[in-house]
Amino acid sequence: MPANTKYLTKSPWLRFSKIMAGTVGGYAVMLSLHLLLTTIFPRENVVVTAFFTGYILWAFLLLWAFIARNVWKVWATYIGLTLLFSLPYLIP
Repeated sequence: MPANTKYLTKSPWLRFSKIMAGTVGGYAVMLSLHLLLTTIFPRENVVVTAFFTGYILWAFLLLWAFIARNVWKVWATYIGLTLLFSLPYLIP
């Protein structure tokens, strides 16, 4: 059963932006969250659990980029979360 065309993205740039937000933005949020966790917990424990939680979080963020109606809100959320989670490394 094919998808209903009224729900598909018409602009190729918007589709490309969703793909990039999901892959690159989701990966940046996932990586910065695990970097933040290394400041709280021992690095060895975070690295071991990051193999599982990293992929699950990245998959959820990738899915959310495609479900959201406004890709610019997704980009703003991903950039904001990445900066928030990176604060211990950005501020000495």
